[in-house]
Amino acid sequence: MTDLDICAAQYVAIAGDLDANLDRHLRVMRLAARHDIELLLFPELSLTGYELALAGELALSANAAQLEPLREMARRLRMTTLIGLPLLSDRDDSILIGSLLFGADGSQTIYTKQHLHAGEQQVFSVGTGGAALQIGEERIALSICADFTHASHVRAAAESGAGIYATSVLISEKGYPHDSELLSGHAREHSLGVLMANHGGPSGAWNSAGRSAFWAPGGRLVVSAAGTGDCLVIARRRRGDWQGHTEDLALDD
Repeated sequence: MTDLDICAAQYVAIAGDLDANLDRHLRVMRLAARHDIELLLFPELSLTGYELALAGELALSANAAQLEPLREMARRLRMTTLIGLPLLSDRDDSILIGSLLFGADGSQTIYTKQHLHAGEQQVFSVGTGGAALQIGEERIALSICADFTHASHVRAAAESGAGIYATSVLISEKGYPHDSELLSGHAREHSLGVLMANHGGPSGAWNSAGRSAFWAPGGRLVVSAAGTGDCLVIARRRRGDWQGHTEDLALDD
């Protein structure tokens, strides 16, 4: 089993400010690269915040010029990076909750949320998911928030041969006990490593719990953010054993 270095970027989004969030994402990417991260995962709708009322005006196409610096940074740093945004469909005028994957090799792929929370359907359309990504010998399945609450979604990831299940979320303080137990249960039941990137502060109408985390296959909690705020939650596999640590980020200095 090869070594692997993955990271959840717990991130406090600036509500509706796409330009500011783009700049801050680039800062997080540069800071994560100092830790030799191979996969960096941002939360759901990280580029805009969970601002449903603003999604229509903030939605971008996958090839929007504003995203080019992120794509180029991922390539230059050789660090596969997933960011969250309201994504314009390339088929019609609908908006999807999307993750854009900027590959270390300069490639780009899309994952779109398949299972919407109550209220999201007023703004967003149901997505179609997306292919797993490959980092070295590791197959990594993707998820956005409510996707992981459907047993069939996680089961399909495991059956596809994935060893890691990476989910971008917004989990509130109230929802965290239930959802974190669900995620650790997926790690136990399917022998998956589970990486979860949560918002680090309030977003939209929700008070996010933070506490982004990684559970090793079998369900052991390897590392978790202590609470809210901007930070990196880093998990490293060495000789088959997972260890982790967190790094606080001072993005407003």
